Amino acid sequence: MSARQSPLHRTLAGGLSVHPIGIGAWALGGPDHNLGLPMGWSTADDAASRRGLETAYELGANLIDTADVYGHGHSERVIGDFVATAPRDTVVLSSKVGHHRGTARHAYLPTAMRRQLETSLENLRTDRLDIYFFHNADFGPDDRYPEAAVAQMRDFQRQGLVTAVGMRGPHRHATERVTVAKDQRGDKYARFAYLAEQVRPDYLAARFNALPPPPAASRPDIFALAASLGASVLINKPPAQGLLTGKYNPDQPPAFAPGDHRLRKAWFTPEALRIISDGLRPLRERFGDSPAALTRVAFQACLQRAENAAVLVGFTRPEQVKENLTAVGTPLTDDELAFVRDTLGRLQRNLDAHSEVFLDEKGTGR
Repeated sequence: MSARQSPLHRTLAGGLSVHPIGIGAWALGGPDHNLGLPMGWSTADDAASRRGLETAYELGANLIDTADVYGHGHSERVIGDFVATAPRDTVVLSSKVGHHRGTARHAYLPTAMRRQLETSLENLRTDRLDIYFFHNADFGPDDRYPEAAVAQMRDFQRQGLVTAVGMRGPHRHATERVTVAKDQRGDKYARFAYLAEQVRPDYLAARFNALPPPPAASRPDIFALAASLGASVLINKPPAQGLLTGKYNPDQPPAFAPGDHRLRKAWFTPEALRIISDGLRPLRERFGDSPAALTRVAFQACLQRAENAAVLVGFTRPEQVKENLTAVGTPLTDDELAFVRDTLGRLQRNLDAHSEVFLDEKGTGR
């Protein structure tokens, strides 16, 4: 790692040295469906994905995060073709298991986990993963598999197949939003904290930006939970899939093809985009009107929450990679951070009052 290490790099759990801006590779999987829902990105292109990975590597980014379910292995294979061209110890590879069970009874059945890890390693053209994540909190009926699944993860570590173990969340299982009414759902934050005590992960990965409603004040945030576990944090979607960079025009909302998960999200409708655009105005006035200026604000608001954290940012065009990796900039002052958090908090409340996150949310009355 030292040959490519820059002053920006942070040392995270397991001694992994990473650029603070990592590559989230969900989009590289392309359009896809899983569990009866659109789960991919219709705007992906393999040639652009490869150029984007090369651009990221040239600019010093070394952390690439994917999952078995992203394009049902396609994202992993695109990354694997790139990884085969770079020294393995200059790349930090992370993948996940749990949202794709194939023909197994359950994705966290230990034998299914072993088969899936072997497939991920083959796809990624590597002999080990630096981080392997539990992708969701569904461990079977009556929590049938947590103990055995954790034991299997530790066995992967003992064999040198996996360096560090992670947990992705807190979030709901993909189908719960469309099958279970809101008043019948359990507390996803309590569920995540409960499982984290059993797993004792080295890494937590969680969405952190202004758009989703925050947990109740009585719940510890993801950074406090990580601190209690001695874990590092990978922050997903810091610019909220581009929404917090001001790139979308409410009068010309984006159009997505089948297999794109954004078809389900209310945030990409004209009404929500207008709320977001209006909410970003104070940031534009203070920090600049360009997407790069707002990207810097979004990144620093996340990175300055904890020293043992990195952000994961997706892309579909190599130009986006360059924009992201050159937008880190100088840290925000305490006054600027307070202004950003106040402004984005107000935006979040206005957006939350407008609608649910998902257009097909069950039991919302909307």
